[in-house]
Amino acid sequence: MVFDVGECLVDETREYGTWADWLNVPRHTFSAVFGAVIAQGRDYRETFQVFRPGFDLAEEREKRATAGQPEWFGEDDLYPDVRPTLSRLRADGLWVGIAGNQTIRAGKILRALNLPADMIATSDDWGVSKPDVEFFSQVAKNTPCAAQEILYVGDRLDNDIRPAARMGLQTALIRRGPWGVIQRDDPDSNEVPTVRIDTLSELPDRVIQLNAVAR
Repeated sequence: MVFDVGECLVDETREYGTWADWLNVPRHTFSAVFGAVIAQGRDYRETFQVFRPGFDLAEEREKRATAGQPEWFGEDDLYPDVRPTLSRLRADGLWVGIAGNQTIRAGKILRALNLPADMIATSDDWGVSKPDVEFFSQVAKNTPCAAQEILYVGDRLDNDIRPAARMGLQTALIRRGPWGVIQRDDPDSNEVPTVRIDTLSELPDRVIQLNAVAR
């Protein structure tokens, strides 16, 4: 089992709210534009360009850190089903990993949370980001089983489910967060994922069912 981070484990409401504040834009306005951008199938980072053309996300992250406002999330930003589900999966004898498009700093924050996981890795650690299939090649290389035995859990069809499936991984689409809601009616949301869930708490029993069929 390998989990994405944003909107799979971490509710990113705080993070995007602080970006709206940094841009001096009302939070509801930022959220509306953010939703419109991803509903059109565009890169979410184009949202920043609407408010500040030429915006460089990496550069602005450094400016925020220098100003004492670095990216941050904590225990309260975890979805409530995260710890119970990861703990249950490990108790059931499953290897649990976490790997998403995150910065080095975010990786340190995740590790400091002491989540019940056997691996925590980020795109910055590996030097490759989703949806590049090489990211999922790294997932497979760092997981102690064959690619087809890995279930990757994510909220996005474009970044998570489709490229993971192309790499030969099984996939679980969790339908929450902006992408999970906006992409809900995409035909691929029913056809591509191995399983579809609305909460992580559904996963342990679904995994048991999948393993029973595999035998």
